Amino acid sequence: MARIGERVALTVLREASPGVFLDGGEELGEVLLPKRELPPIWEVGGLVRVFLYTDSEDRPIATCQRPKVMPGEFAYLECVAVSGVGAFVNWGLQKDLLVPFREQKDPMEVGKSYVVHVHVDPESDRVVASRRLNRYLSQEPPRYTEGEEVELILFGKTDLGYKAIINGQHSGVLFANEVHRRLRAGEQTKGYIVQVRSDGKIDLSLYAPGRARIDDLETQIEDELIKRGGSWELCDSSSPEQINKALGVSKKAFKQATGALYRRKRITISKDGIKLIGFEPEEWRPE
Repeated sequence: MARIGERVALTVLREASPGVFLDGGEELGEVLLPKRELPPIWEVGGLVRVFLYTDSEDRPIATCQRPKVMPGEFAYLECVAVSGVGAFVNWGLQKDLLVPFREQKDPMEVGKSYVVHVHVDPESDRVVASRRLNRYLSQEPPRYTEGEEVELILFGKTDLGYKAIINGQHSGVLFANEVHRRLRAGEQTKGYIVQVRSDGKIDLSLYAPGRARIDDLETQIEDELIKRGGSWELCDSSSPEQINKALGVSKKAFKQATGALYRRKRITISKDGIKLIGFEPEEWRPE
């Protein structure tokens, strides 16, 4: 059964001046796919894969475009208009997405972007967005394991650090004293579970735990050395600020990684910087 907020394949019933009408089943009836939305190839009786939402008069309408975010997901979207019913954000479709006033924590401003949750409003059967994110996070006990890699969306900052949505389900905190690069609201990044506390709160890190973190940093340093022709002025005597700006890590982590590379005889270390052993720049050859 076709429902608002889904991507489905529907049968083309007939053609009309505004476009073609699709079979939306008993619940939706005939659904218009506007002429501007028609795919290059279609035929009456054939199937067309579309996304279903509602037009300005709350009638079901179809599009072949895929929105930037599907219902049930979180995303960072720009506010493009404010009206008497709420704010509108750009989600990649012809009709902008409404964030009703009741779903705003504070007034939204045109030109600014916000993390929102997209869903189908059960009362109006319209796809809408909300900034009241906690309402849409899972109430199920988190079942993550220590060191597990997860996908994060950053959505807030507190005195402790940065709040993040984990795998689109739960929220956790990246502690400020363990973040060694600049973060921005709405940023999507990989993270790692540090621990799930007895009260269900989740501590996060941007860095893989233990040995895995150092392995990642070693690879990053080697890749950077290759890009720089085999040498880099960054070294143990560089300031923590220089190291953080270049690699987004602490000086301690940098020294652990370069020390491991040195012991494996991958680099040399001097007061002038680090060098990749055995590096030979690739030569251009005529084709």
